Amino acid sequence: MIRRLALGVGIATAAAASSLGWVIARRLTAPVGPRKFDLTIRSVEHDEDGDLIVLDRTEQTTAPGIYNLWFKHGGWAQLSTEVIDRGPTRVARRITGTAPGLTPKDGDRASWSGIYYATPVDAGLHARDITITTPAGPCPTWRIDGDPSLWAIHIHGLGSTRAGTLRGVRVATELGYTSLVVSYRNTTEGPRVGTGRTTLGHTETSDVDEAIGYAVRRGAQRIVLFGWSMGAAIALRLANHPLHQALIAALVLDSPVLNWAEVIKANCTRSGLPAAVGNLTIPWLTLTPLAHTVGLPGRIPLRSFDWTSRAADLTTPTLILHGARDDSVPLRLSQALRAARPDLVDLATFDAGHTLCWNADPDRWHETMTAWLKARVPR
Repeated sequence: MIRRLALGVGIATAAAASSLGWVIARRLTAPVGPRKFDLTIRSVEHDEDGDLIVLDRTEQTTAPGIYNLWFKHGGWAQLSTEVIDRGPTRVARRITGTAPGLTPKDGDRASWSGIYYATPVDAGLHARDITITTPAGPCPTWRIDGDPSLWAIHIHGLGSTRAGTLRGVRVATELGYTSLVVSYRNTTEGPRVGTGRTTLGHTETSDVDEAIGYAVRRGAQRIVLFGWSMGAAIALRLANHPLHQALIAALVLDSPVLNWAEVIKANCTRSGLPAAVGNLTIPWLTLTPLAHTVGLPGRIPLRSFDWTSRAADLTTPTLILHGARDDSVPLRLSQALRAARPDLVDLATFDAGHTLCWNADPDRWHETMTAWLKARVPR
């Protein structure tokens, strides 16, 4: 009886653990959802220098650097790096720019973001809208013209948009590159395929690959891939393709996903779960029958994204910019790749969270990237 009871408890425990792995896999690959407007504008102040927005005191609202508030009713407000104390529970941030026609009001709902520019025009860029034809369908793309032989392709991360990459597009434009700012399947801007779930860069890679083909057909002789978070995982995969190794001159990676298993564990910890729980998720992503139950079109070869183990396969000069306070994609992964390949990898660290290095110190971010590209991809 005791043995049967112990066996039953063991089976129940295993089933519960397996179910938790399925739940995490579903959440990780979930179709992109609407932005969360979880901040309330407590008041708007006016002085001789302009307007200030008063917000609840949080880790985000007190973070050093420049950020953007996106409003639920539309529009945005750019905020300065100045954090002004308004008592134990609130702070004020000065407004440095707003969307045309926006007047922030008390009680407005907003979302804190590192995406500082909403459109190329907001970033001072002259872009035109084009469409890249991909296996998933037409993908909207911004093209900013420059040197017809030297191109940059900018790849945003999971749950983000093309606008998030505009921080890096400005550097490429100043250096004279022609830029493509791409979208891909199952994102806010790209075509929906199947259940709309992300495959963590696996199938998305083929969509971005079409942008490389577009650039080559129009005279590209050298290409630099700029990847953000999961976009960096896509960039690394493309650079490793034998057909592209002579073409892709460099990689610039901000907060790169270099090992999905470790990133999953880090996000379990971030959610209050033991890191080891992340291991329960891996079979649901990598085994075809289980992946189908999650809603994926097939298995995801996570090992192909593990650059902490594949460091010897890296052949492209790479600049990594990573925040020391990144609790989504651990800095230690970038440090490990830098240590394994000091001949090819340079690493710049910032006092910042995930994909917020530019926001924390835009001048240093800009100078670091500019100097590195001038040295590694001379004109």
